[in-house]
Amino acid sequence: MTRPDGPTDAPTLSASPVPTGVRPQRPEPSAPDTTLSDTALLATEQPSPLHPDLDLLSTPDLIAALTDDQFSALRAVQAAAPALALAADLAVERLALGGRLVYLGAGTSGRLGVLDGVELLPTFSWPPERLVTLIAGGERAMFRAAEGAEDDGAAAVSDLEREGLNAGDVLIALAASGTTPYVLSGVSYANRLGALSIGISNNPGSPLLRLAQVPIALDTGPEAISGSTRLKAGTAQKITLNTLSSTLMVRLHKVYGNLMVDLQVTNLKLRKRALRLTMLATGSPQENAENALEEAQDQVKTAILMLRLNLSAPTAQTVLTQAGGSLRAALEGGAPE
Repeated sequence: MTRPDGPTDAPTLSASPVPTGVRPQRPEPSAPDTTLSDTALLATEQPSPLHPDLDLLSTPDLIAALTDDQFSALRAVQAAAPALALAADLAVERLALGGRLVYLGAGTSGRLGVLDGVELLPTFSWPPERLVTLIAGGERAMFRAAEGAEDDGAAAVSDLEREGLNAGDVLIALAASGTTPYVLSGVSYANRLGALSIGISNNPGSPLLRLAQVPIALDTGPEAISGSTRLKAGTAQKITLNTLSSTLMVRLHKVYGNLMVDLQVTNLKLRKRALRLTMLATGSPQENAENALEEAQDQVKTAILMLRLNLSAPTAQTVLTQAGGSLRAALEGGAPE
């Protein structure tokens, strides 16, 4: 594997086989020391030269300043596209072999990671046993700030040990500053195990980006409200997570064309969506699509195969399994003899 920002000559430390194409791990410190002077140099901590008199603006001008500043988030993600593509390709290798997605973060970054992870379950039927979402301070930190928890590096190792992190897993670590001890310790631990570590930070050259196997730098610069990384830094992280996890799900055959064909039907809205998707993919009338979905137990891919290839639900499910879950491959293979 080629790291976007440097050479990759390092010894393998993994105790388990690592999928082809993944760079061997190098030993890392538990968590690099971060001092006040280090933090003061971070771009996300600098006052924005564009908004020195933010508190004096009229309400319409204040709204304009805050919204206009968000455009930097999109530009930062676009600039990180090569690193995002590398992260996706390497992650798919692990996930296709049964690896888990593990999100790790603190504060706003941690909450964004949890949000991205939990949305994969209903949207793409991602198995809950293959998802781990960790935030410094635990579940309570989702709803009440626990800012001091991010300084506990040992807690990250304990959390990952409890979840049984292993070499087949993909760790997505988020820290706007790139200096958070909880996140840095978690990445160091993942590297030692041989898991794939993806680091997302809004400060180029930060400790997190130096530590992660696949660094994704989102250079959003100073915030309109200095240091408030819940603003455009958080927006850039959300776009990045949306992009990365959606790419993974497409590559793992959970999308056909641009149709969300692996959703979980858990409410009336999603039932209507499943029906609409089945009709779109097959050109079938509503009654036929409803009957197929009922026989397929609301599995959209199975229902589509039934209607397109004139198969029973059990046969369609077998064909889909043999095609590795790829609806496109199953359709191209045709009905079994």
